[in-house]
Formats: sequence, C-alpha cells, structure tokens
Amino acid sequence: MGNRLTQIATRTGDAGTTGLGDNSRVSKNSLRVHAMGDVDELNSNIGVLLCEELPDGVRELLVEIQHQLFNLGGELSIPGFELLKPEAVAALDDALDEHNATLPKLQEFILPAGTRAASLAHVCRTVARRAERAVVALGNEEAIKDAPRQYLNRLSDLMFVLARVLNRMHGGDDVYWKSERLAAQQGNAA
Repeated sequence: MGNRLTQIATRTGDAGTTGLGDNSRVSKNSLRVHAMGDVDELNSNIGVLLCEELPDGVRELLVEIQHQLFNLGGELSIPGFELLKPEAVAALDDALDEHNATLPKLQEFILPAGTRAASLAHVCRTVARRAERAVVALGNEEAIKDAPRQYLNRLSDLMFVLARVLNRMHGGDDVYWKSERLAAQQGNAA
C-alpha cells in the first residue's frame, strides 16, 4: 500500500470526476460515489465513538466493524467486485442477539440522547441508514451484491442497540419520548 499512495493531491478530480478501483472515472456526484462517501462518513463517525470509554467487547466489535466498512467501501469502489462477505452480516446478527438480550423491552420510543457515547452511537445509526439508502439507490441503477445493503441495515439496528447498552454502562437508562400515551399510562398508575 505504501507505494500506492505516494501522492495525495493528484488534481485529477479538479474537473469533478473521481477514479474508481477499476480505473474508470465517474462524476463525484454519481450514486456510487455518494454511497462510498456515506460509508466513509459512517466509518469516521465510528472512529469518533471509539474515542469514548467503552466496554472492551463493544470496542472490539466496533473496530471489526470499521474493517468491514472499509471492505464495503472497497467493494463499492470496484464495480462487480466482492469484498464484504455474507459472514460479516451474520456476525452483526450474532452481536445484535448478544447485546439485545441484556436490554429490557422497549415500552415507548426513545430519543437519540443520554450519555455522549450513546448519543454518538445514535449518530452512527442515522449515518448507517443514510448509507443504506445510498446503496439501495445505487442498486436500483446498477447490479450490486446483497451483502452491502444487508450489512448497513443490520449495522444501523446494532448501533441503536449499542446506544441503549452505552446508556446503561454506568447505571443510566434510555431517554424516553414524552408521548401522550406514556403520560396517560403513568397518570393512571398513580
């Protein structure tokens, strides 16, 4: 890799195009580039989350997710290529089962709030959803594998679950939406 990135400012994109991994050039506003950028932004936000105090298992999981997101970005940058394997989706399913089992059932919607770490996990969740939409849009125009779309779908779910886990890390809780239904239930219980 050291010889591949000898010059960062190449000026080849000054005209509004960028090179893909297959040496083709596309508009920087193409659906593929939008998807690549959203995945990159998601990976960067997970990097910010990793700056927080996290349980060791969550930290290890997020580092692995960063590597898989890099694979996903690589796959998106090379049309027709596969780097993200179905096993990566299965690993997210396993993590979802493991972490969700520790949480109480939700009785109401929660706000994307709480601790700083949980709030950052919610930001990652929303960026994952945007990246998923970008991959779906690309898939509507070009043939892409299922794993990228599935991975982003599971990852957004996992980030929601991890936000709940992180809110409880030091005895905290979810921040519930103050709905009329919840207020009525609490009023009837009093």
